[in-house]
Amino acid sequence: MSNAFTALIWWLIPLAGLIGALGYVLWVSKFQGKFEQETTRSVTSFQKFQDSFRDQQARDLEAKEKPVDPTA
Repeated sequence: MSNAFTALIWWLIPLAGLIGALGYVLWVSKFQGKFEQETTRSVTSFQKFQDSFRDQQARDLEAKEKPVDPTA
């Protein structure tokens, strides 16, 4: 390899790192909030889904504890 090619590589690698870092900063400042909101919305939906099972289980246990009066 020639000295010129080696020098070019030493310039291109840091330049690629700089461009990557600037791209990441741009992504964090512009788009990260959108992804966080979607994640929060998804987690909230999943928690509601889990709570619906807990509520159903509580209703089932409550119904099991209260015997049905056959004369009523």
